[in-house]
Amino acid sequence: MTTFARQDGSDWIIEGTKRWVTNGSIADVMIVWVKTGEEPKSIRGFIVDTKSQGLEIEKIPYKISMRASDSTQVRLNKVRVPAGNMLPFAEGLKGPLSCLNNARFGVAFGVLGAARFCLEEAIEYSQTRVQFDVTLAHKQLIQNQLADMANLLVQGSVSALHYGRMKEAGTMRGAHTSIMKRNNCQVALDIARRCRSILGANGILGDRGVLRHAVNLESTYTYEGTHEMHTLVLGEALTGARAF
Repeated sequence: MTTFARQDGSDWIIEGTKRWVTNGSIADVMIVWVKTGEEPKSIRGFIVDTKSQGLEIEKIPYKISMRASDSTQVRLNKVRVPAGNMLPFAEGLKGPLSCLNNARFGVAFGVLGAARFCLEEAIEYSQTRVQFDVTLAHKQLIQNQLADMANLLVQGSVSALHYGRMKEAGTMRGAHTSIMKRNNCQVALDIARRCRSILGANGILGDRGVLRHAVNLESTYTYEGTHEMHTLVLGEALTGARAF
């Protein structure tokens, strides 16, 4: 949190930089989380008009993952916003983290769709690719890999459904989200990589889609909270000892 806001009369002046702001170049407004002081509750959210004076938005170039996402860097050079633009009920990290938990929940579902696509592509390929007079589907090692991946995919899907019902009932907690996000992103990435291997050189072709999913899944492994941070969240939930 290196972006700060200071009060100036009835307005707030925001200074700092934000990176990896999604849809920054096409949005009319953005939510900016800043520090208004040194106390934990000093973290506040502001609604900022993207046409505000002093606001600079640049697209992040050279991405090879999540290319469909409009990723930007935002510089706030003494941007003035009215006091009424401060989110009234979000104080401290609870506000942004509640947004993150919902985003992580969605990611944990979405990655399974990518993994399922890759698995179905690998199954179809194994049924049509002939080597030594038989299809790959006849090979025990290929069947072993497909069975392992199907098993992982079903486990992730069942856990997503289970935690979805908990969320609906209002009993889901942050650690549950971490379990779901951490497991499903790891599983999906592993499935995509293994499916690419089954397709051999054909796995790197764009029309197959497998490597495209694998590259995108590389991003899900770290965004909305890295794999390692979710590991530590679970560690604290299990032991009561905070290691971060």
